[in-house]
Amino acid sequence: MRYNLYPMFSFVQKLHSAARRNGSMLCIGLDPDPKLMPEMPVATFLCEIVEATKDLVCAYKPNLAFYEALGIDGWKALQQVIKVIPKDVVTIGDGKRGDIGNTSAAYAKAVFEVWGFDAATVAPYMGSDSVQPFIDYTDRGVLVLCRTSNKGGADFQDLVVGGRPLFEQVALKAKAWNLKGNIGLVTGTTQPVELKRVRELCPDMPLLLPGIGAQGGDLIASVRGGLDANGGGIIVNSSRETLYAAKGKDFAQASRKVAERLRGDIQRAAGR
Repeated sequence: MRYNLYPMFSFVQKLHSAARRNGSMLCIGLDPDPKLMPEMPVATFLCEIVEATKDLVCAYKPNLAFYEALGIDGWKALQQVIKVIPKDVVTIGDGKRGDIGNTSAAYAKAVFEVWGFDAATVAPYMGSDSVQPFIDYTDRGVLVLCRTSNKGGADFQDLVVGGRPLFEQVALKAKAWNLKGNIGLVTGTTQPVELKRVRELCPDMPLLLPGIGAQGGDLIASVRGGLDANGGGIIVNSSRETLYAAKGKDFAQASRKVAERLRGDIQRAAGR
């Protein structure tokens, strides 16, 4: 199925609009794990989460791996979930794609045209020609992995290259690629010092901030270090903490309570 494109709004415009309207810089990761869910169809579970939280977020971020792991039923569930997400809330296809040019072109077409996501996460390891097919969708967001939230991120991202850690080189390269204004960076809340440095290097680019909750990220330091000059520009992602707040019949309302708390925590950390 091919979903509608929204060429009249850029990713950044849509993100800012959603953040203002819902008073929120919170993103919920929609990552279905049957071992953690109540016993019900995946699509039913996720759609109820969306219905319960859609006024509390600026974005939803389905991690494509969780749907792929469920086979064709997973892709069908994703199709249903995308349909219930309000059109004025940002959707991020989290696949961390990046390959040689023609393969990346297929990935970009899939995530933006077939599935209709507003933004995609992209791995920059293979260089500019692997990222360019995503950038060419100028109304869509391209969120480049920079300093990730996992422990192993330091294996390469902290290596010093040309006098700078590699994650800083990635940030600067992404800044240079950002001629259309549709590139952002993924910077984990488990590394708030590095996150602040990324913001210093890229003062105007949106930052996706994963890692709070189950991964132990520092919410307050990350929000304060990641805000742009206008007091926004961040997308703070919560996946497991919000999605699996309860396994009983009240699972959706439990998720809403966590989302309300996180939205408030983010706003207070931002000084609002």
